[in-house]
Amino acid sequence: MLIQRASDIPSSEITPENLYHNRREFIKTASAVLGIVAAGSITSAEPQAKKLGPYDTAEKLTPYEDITHYNNYYEFGIDKSDPERNSKKFQPKPWTVKVEGMCSKPGSYAFEDLIKGITVEERIYRMRCVEAWSMVIPWQGVPLADVIKKLEPTSSAKYVEFKTLVDQNQYPEQRRSFFKVLDWPYFEGLRLDEATNPLALFATGLYGKPLPNQNGAPLRLVTPWKYGFKGIKAIVNIRFTDKQPLNTWQQQAANEYGFYANVNPKVDHPRWTQAQERRIGEFFKRATLMFNGYSEQVARMYEGLDLRKNY
Repeated sequence: MLIQRASDIPSSEITPENLYHNRREFIKTASAVLGIVAAGSITSAEPQAKKLGPYDTAEKLTPYEDITHYNNYYEFGIDKSDPERNSKKFQPKPWTVKVEGMCSKPGSYAFEDLIKGITVEERIYRMRCVEAWSMVIPWQGVPLADVIKKLEPTSSAKYVEFKTLVDQNQYPEQRRSFFKVLDWPYFEGLRLDEATNPLALFATGLYGKPLPNQNGAPLRLVTPWKYGFKGIKAIVNIRFTDKQPLNTWQQQAANEYGFYANVNPKVDHPRWTQAQERRIGEFFKRATLMFNGYSEQVARMYEGLDLRKNY
C-alpha cells in the first residue's frame, strides 16, 4: 500500500541534502538535462514549497552520497564502490537509442529527441535491491508510458526489451576474456502493461541533478515495485516483441532470478531471506513490503499469476 501523506509537506522537510530548496533551480537543472532550453542563467527566487506527487513516498530520503557511492553496475566492477570510481570518464553525451521491433516508429533517436515533448517529473520512490538492502531515491525523469506511446507499438507487441551499451573502452569489465561477471550486453524486459504502468519511469536525474554516470546516465529504467536489477542502465536499444525476453540475470542463474523480479517477501532468494531488508543508513532491519509497498498500483497486473512460480 502506498504511504499516504499530507499534500502540503514542503520539500525542505523531506530532503536532507537540501537540493530542492528552490523550485525554479530544479526546473533549470531538469531542462538542462534534456537539452530543451538554451544555456543560460535563471534568476533565483524565494524558496517555494514542493508538494509531493501522487506516487511519492514521504519516507526519509537516502543521502545523495550513499545513492551515488553504493550501487551495483557490473560493467564498472563488482564492488559497491567500483561504479563511482571507474565511471568518471564515461561519456553519456551524445547518446543515441535505437528503437526496433513491433512498432510504428522504429529508428535511431538522439536521446533529446526520444523524450522531446514529454514533461520531466519528480518521483520519490523506494528502491529494493534483491540483495536485501534498500534506499529511498528522489528521481527525475519521464513516464515510460509516454515514451512508449510516442513510439506506437503495434497490437501484436506484448513485451518491450531494453539493452545496455557495449563499449570496452568505457566499461572495464567488458574487456575481460576470462572470469567474466556477466555476458554482455545487459538485457532487461517488461510486459507491455508493466511498462505502461504509471509508476514506470525513464530516469534522467536524481536529487535535482543530472543522472550520474555510476547511476546509469543518461537513461535508466526505474520500476519501484521490482527488485533493483530490473533497473537497466545506459539504455541504447528498445525493442518491441510478442515473445517474453530473457533478462541477463535470469540467463545467468534462472534458479535465483526470474523475469518478473517483483519484490515479494514470501519468496526467498535461494541464499537469503527476502522477508526483511536493511535500509541504507539504518542499523535495524525492517520488514519488506509486498511489491515494495506499491500493491495498490500494480497488484492487479498479476491477478491469477502464481508469484511463487513466476518470480
